[in-house]
Amino acid sequence: MKQKINYRLALIALVAVMAAAVSITLVYYRLFQDQVRKDLKVQAQLLCDTELFQNLTEDPDGIEDTAGFTALAKLENDNLRITWISQSGRVLYDNDTDPGTMPNHLDRPEIRQALETGAGESVRRSDTLNMNTFYYALLLENHTILRVSTQARSIFSVFLSAAPVILIICLIIIGLCVVLGHYLTAQLLRPIEMMAEQLDNTTAVPVYKELKPFADKIRSQHENILSAATSRQDFTANISHELKTPLTAISGYAELIENRMVEGEHAVHIAEQIGHNADRLLSLINDIIKLSELDHSELPRHFSEVDLSEIAGECCRNMQVAAAQCGIRLSFRGSPAVIRGERELLKELVENLVQNAIRYNRENGYVRVSVTAEKGRAVLTVEDNGIGIPEDKQGRIFERFYRVDKSRSRETGGTGLGLAIVKHIAEIHQAEIGLTSRVGAGTTVTVTF
Repeated sequence: MKQKINYRLALIALVAVMAAAVSITLVYYRLFQDQVRKDLKVQAQLLCDTELFQNLTEDPDGIEDTAGFTALAKLENDNLRITWISQSGRVLYDNDTDPGTMPNHLDRPEIRQALETGAGESVRRSDTLNMNTFYYALLLENHTILRVSTQARSIFSVFLSAAPVILIICLIIIGLCVVLGHYLTAQLLRPIEMMAEQLDNTTAVPVYKELKPFADKIRSQHENILSAATSRQDFTANISHELKTPLTAISGYAELIENRMVEGEHAVHIAEQIGHNADRLLSLINDIIKLSELDHSELPRHFSEVDLSEIAGECCRNMQVAAAQCGIRLSFRGSPAVIRGERELLKELVENLVQNAIRYNRENGYVRVSVTAEKGRAVLTVEDNGIGIPEDKQGRIFERFYRVDKSRSRETGGTGLGLAIVKHIAEIHQAEIGLTSRVGAGTTVTVTF
């Protein structure tokens, strides 16, 4: 990052210097051209005010013999060319070239303009000499034309002459940019480095206010990562414990059978216990697999239009036998409520809630399941009159392996993952879970889609 900043600062400086050099050259060359034109106009007017060419005839042979020729010679400048031209375009006098060898000048733009408006000017470029020649022509009272001209360097020539100086300035500025860029980059990045060092300090405020949302986001993600790591660690420890319990029981019972320490009715009882623990182990593994699948949010979901009432009714019918075996009255009522969701996941959600209501109920208790549509939203309600949940534990019941009554859960075959699965499925469907419970009076869980 530092190298990129230094490189870009140097590049910006180089572009700025080149742009400034070109712009200044153009501006000053334009001013220079204007000054050359003004000087030519002044010199032409001075020559005109001497009335030297006003009094001369158009006989070129007698020009040098005139009394004013000496004065004309004094006015001449080494860089100023003076040309006297007749109305027909014939060159009568030129201080630089023999007039007899010069062509007719009537086609020259400055001459035509002078004949039409009284004064004319033009600029012609010589690619060979890389020079510009400035011309100014003035129509005299005797209808002859006085033209003065001078040569000046072209803008390209001016720029080339200034190129070494510009190059030296560019090198100096680039060197300064590298040094200053290194210093400024260090100063610029120091607050970011300090923020990274103080990531765990929630009270630290970034030097740059623009970094505050970024810092808050990073801290939030950092906290989430630490929380997830802690949860996974706890989950791993809980899995080890939960798997160890039925495996230890199975291993112990198998050892009794192997040593022929049980017979008759005791052997049947041990076989039942082995089967019970094996079923519990299988349920635990299935729930862990299910949770693992739900944790992967990037997995594709096959959502479609489904009737929540139809799904809940089917689950209740399938669980009537299990409820009757526990002495629980399971009832269902509902009206059509179509939502977008994955049928199998919704079925799992309803089954887990109903199983929980049956498992933590009392003898001759009831479980009432209902589906209603409220303000365009489908609401699933599972109500029981079971043992209830203490208020201080209600916020934790959706945690993995958390049980209000651990002994009761194990006796009834619970894995401690059912409500965690419910929470994940609700999040996938963007549903809200509500809970009201009172110890000894029962629990009501609502899921609003």
